[in-house]
Amino acid sequence: MPRLLPLAAAALLAACSTQPAYQPPRLDVPAQFKEATPQAQQAGIWQPAANGAGPSVPAVSERWWTLYGDETLNRLQDEAMAGNPGVEQAVARLRAAQAALASSRAAQLPTLGTTGSGTRALTGGGTYSNTNGENVARSGSINNNFSLGLSASWEMDLWGKLSGAVDANRATAQASSDDLAAARLSAQASVAQTYFSLRAAEAQMQFLQDSLQAYEQSLQLTQNRYRAGVASSADVAQAQSQYKSTQASLIDAQTTRAQYEHALAALLGKAPAAFSLPVTGLLPAPPVVPEMLASTLLEQRPDIAAAERRMAAANAQVGVARAAYFPSLTLSASAGYRNSMLSNLLSAPNLFWSLGPSLAMTLFDGGARSAAVESARASLDLAGATYKQTVITALQEVEDNLVAAGNLAQEQQVQAEALAAARQSLTVANNQYKAGTVAYLNVLSAQTTVLSAQNTLISVQNRRLTAVNTLLKNVAGRWQPLEARPGRELAAQ
Repeated sequence: MPRLLPLAAAALLAACSTQPAYQPPRLDVPAQFKEATPQAQQAGIWQPAANGAGPSVPAVSERWWTLYGDETLNRLQDEAMAGNPGVEQAVARLRAAQAALASSRAAQLPTLGTTGSGTRALTGGGTYSNTNGENVARSGSINNNFSLGLSASWEMDLWGKLSGAVDANRATAQASSDDLAAARLSAQASVAQTYFSLRAAEAQMQFLQDSLQAYEQSLQLTQNRYRAGVASSADVAQAQSQYKSTQASLIDAQTTRAQYEHALAALLGKAPAAFSLPVTGLLPAPPVVPEMLASTLLEQRPDIAAAERRMAAANAQVGVARAAYFPSLTLSASAGYRNSMLSNLLSAPNLFWSLGPSLAMTLFDGGARSAAVESARASLDLAGATYKQTVITALQEVEDNLVAAGNLAQEQQVQAEALAAARQSLTVANNQYKAGTVAYLNVLSAQTTVLSAQNTLISVQNRRLTAVNTLLKNVAGRWQPLEARPGRELAAQ
């Protein structure tokens, strides 16, 4: 029976824990995406990853941007991960969270300290009046005091206050780890999108430069026809207006391209003056989006994982706040030697020691503890609402970019056909103008149509790249789910 007493005491203390049970929230997702393709809707887009349902899809590694097949983009991504200020900030926050976790774990362990002192003091002395009323000096005594000791204390975690703090800090550290993953993913997506926009601006610049050469030839032709008396001054003015307007558009495109280059430098953690890219004007082709996506893709998003871990941290803080209602028990011990002579300080007659528990409990605090509990519960509700909002926003982003990626692919094809037709119309108008059968206004209208169609095509290409890039970001850079989310190693510490 005596052997069972420690076990019974441990069970009793565990039953007294103030920590509320934590139930991880479930992802409340629909059976299928609203904007999935009809084939995917019939199959059910949200397929459980564990049962192996659904067709196979291409795997995407952590270097998901390599799907675009652009070596310059690959190099920029490597530089961004080494110097992006946002990633560096997230790394620092993770280190701080890990230090807070280590500090809370240390509070569960006993503390041991040592002290040593040596003093020499004069006591007594001064003057006093004798019976004759005379002031007489009194001699004092000089005393030495030497001591050497050890002290230890340990706060017993009867109500789960210390373990709750550890749980809260562990969850916070895990959330910070997920924040770091989210910061990296966001920086990677930003680098890719800024790079695509820069190349789109270059493509527009090259098209405008080619158009300027053609418009210059048209202007010379119109001027020659005017000198020959077969064209009006209005034709010349219209040709000059088109040429100058295109020059202005080219300057604007050059400005846009320079600003995107500056933005890339900032994402890489460099000064704009120390960074430059050669102009190519080549937009990479977007990767093909699979029709089927696994249901666990949203679970691997680091921002959703971080929101869930913050819920766990807030839940643990409720228990910490509740524990303030109960007394704290601290075991203290001290021992050492004390003597007036240093030579025989370490001897048995000079030994002193003390051992005993201390109990402390607040009897009245004016409602501070109940306010702290209510604040912790409000923080838990806030974390739950934030988690829900994060999931809903993730669903919206996936829906938005699913429909954008699919429709923009069709729009790009249609717009390319429209551009081909506009160019054919311009060729016909030029020939007719040279033959004198139509006015220059017809050529001007055809040129404007080609300009608009080409600019629209470049914009659609960039928007399509943006949609696929954002969709990859929404599914944490992978078309397939991971077996385990990154950052979970902290849970085992």
